[in-house]
Amino acid sequence: MELAIRIQIEELPEGLFLATSDELPGLVVQGRTVAEALDIARDVARKLIEARRERGGLPDLPTTTDRRDYTIVVAA
Repeated sequence: MELAIRIQIEELPEGLFLATSDELPGLVVQGRTVAEALDIARDVARKLIEARRERGGLPDLPTTTDRRDYTIVVAA
Protein backbone atom coordinates (compact mmCIF):
# COMPACT_ATOMS: atom_id res chain seq x y z
CA MET A 1 0.00 0.00 0.00
CA GLU A 2 1.21 3.48 -0.81
CA LEU A 3 0.21 6.42 1.37
CA ALA A 4 -0.01 10.04 0.25
CA ILE A 5 1.63 12.46 2.69
CA ARG A 6 1.71 16.22 2.20
CA ILE A 7 5.11 17.75 2.86
CA GLN A 8 5.81 21.43 3.46
CA ILE A 9 9.23 22.78 2.47
CA GLU A 10 10.68 25.96 3.94
CA GLU A 11 14.01 27.53 3.03
CA LEU A 12 16.00 28.37 6.14
CA PRO A 13 18.16 31.52 6.41
CA GLU A 14 21.36 29.44 6.25
CA GLY A 15 20.31 28.05 2.86
CA LEU A 16 19.08 24.62 3.98
CA PHE A 17 15.57 23.32 3.31
CA LEU A 18 13.32 22.16 6.15
CA ALA A 19 10.66 19.53 5.37
CA THR A 20 7.77 18.93 7.78
CA SER A 21 4.35 17.36 7.60
CA ASP A 22 1.19 18.32 9.48
CA GLU A 23 -0.23 14.92 8.53
CA LEU A 24 2.60 12.85 10.01
CA PRO A 25 3.75 14.26 13.37
CA GLY A 26 7.43 13.74 14.00
CA LEU A 27 8.46 14.18 10.40
CA VAL A 28 11.01 17.00 10.53
CA VAL A 29 14.07 16.83 8.30
CA GLN A 30 16.44 19.15 6.49
CA GLY A 31 18.49 18.88 3.34
CA ARG A 32 20.85 20.95 1.22
CA THR A 33 18.32 20.97 -1.64
CA VAL A 34 14.57 20.52 -1.93
CA ALA A 35 15.15 17.15 -3.62
CA GLU A 36 17.44 15.97 -0.82
CA ALA A 37 14.96 17.11 1.85
CA LEU A 38 12.17 15.19 0.08
CA ASP A 39 14.32 12.05 -0.21
CA ILE A 40 15.17 12.17 3.49
CA ALA A 41 11.52 12.90 4.35
CA ARG A 42 10.45 9.78 2.44
CA ASP A 43 12.87 7.63 4.45
CA VAL A 44 11.85 9.18 7.79
CA ALA A 45 8.13 8.82 6.93
CA ARG A 46 8.67 5.14 6.16
CA LYS A 47 10.36 4.63 9.54
CA LEU A 48 7.67 6.56 11.43
CA ILE A 49 4.91 4.53 9.78
CA GLU A 50 6.79 1.29 10.48
CA ALA A 51 7.16 2.24 14.16
CA ARG A 52 3.44 3.00 14.43
CA ARG A 53 2.59 -0.28 12.75
CA GLU A 54 4.70 -2.16 15.32
CA ARG A 55 2.71 -0.47 18.10
CA GLY A 56 -0.54 -1.66 16.55
CA GLY A 57 -1.71 1.34 14.61
CA LEU A 58 -1.35 3.11 11.32
CA PRO A 59 -1.57 6.83 10.73
CA ASP A 60 -4.85 7.94 9.20
CA LEU A 61 -3.50 8.91 5.80
CA PRO A 62 -5.12 8.62 2.39
CA THR A 63 -3.74 6.12 -0.08
CA THR A 64 -2.35 7.33 -3.38
CA THR A 65 -5.52 6.17 -5.14
CA ASP A 66 -7.64 8.45 -2.88
CA ARG A 67 -5.78 11.69 -3.53
CA ARG A 68 -5.05 13.80 -6.58
CA ASP A 69 -3.08 16.92 -5.62
CA TYR A 70 -1.47 19.12 -8.21
CA THR A 71 0.54 22.30 -8.02
CA ILE A 72 0.69 24.73 -10.89
CA VAL A 73 3.04 27.65 -11.24
CA VAL A 74 1.71 30.78 -12.92
CA ALA A 75 3.78 33.80 -13.85
CA ALA A 76 2.07 37.00 -12.79
